[in-house]
Amino acid sequence: MSKTIIGVMGPGASASETECANAYELGKLIAQEGWVLLTGGRNVGVMDAANTGAKAANGLTVGILPTADASGISNAIDIPIFTDMGNARNNINVLSSDVVIACGMGAGTASEVALAIKANKPVVLLTDHPEGQRFFSSLSTTAVLLAETPVAAIEIVKNFLKSQL
Repeated sequence: MSKTIIGVMGPGASASETECANAYELGKLIAQEGWVLLTGGRNVGVMDAANTGAKAANGLTVGILPTADASGISNAIDIPIFTDMGNARNNINVLSSDVVIACGMGAGTASEVALAIKANKPVVLLTDHPEGQRFFSSLSTTAVLLAETPVAAIEIVKNFLKSQL
C-alpha cells in the first residue's frame, strides 16, 4: 500500500511570517501522522517552512522543483524531483498529492488550488484571504474545506482519509 502524500502549497518569497509559522507546524504534524510531505521544494516561504517542520519531526519530504538543477532547493528535501517545467510543475504537485493544503495564497497557490479542484482532489484552505476562500468555495461545495489553524487542517485531512477507507 502506498504512503499518504499531503501536498502543502503556498507563497514563496512573498509568504508572511504567519504563513511560514503555519507551514512549519503543518509539516511537523504531517510527519507525526506518518504521511509524506510534498511541496514545491524551494528554499523560500511556505515550501521551506513546511519541509523544515517535517524534518524536525523526522518526516519524509518530496520537492517538485521548477528547475533542472539543485539551485534554490530547500535543505530539508529528501527526494528532489527536477522538472525543468517552471510553473507547469504545479499540475504534478496536485496530481501527486492525496490532499492539498493551501497555506496562504498567491498566484501560484491559486493555480494549484484550481488544478486540485479540477482534478477532484480535496483542498484545505488555511488562509486569511476571504476573497480566495469565497471564490474557491464557490467552485466546489464539497472539495474545498476551510481551516483556521494547522491542527484544524490536519483534522480535516484525517476525516477525509477515514471516509476513503
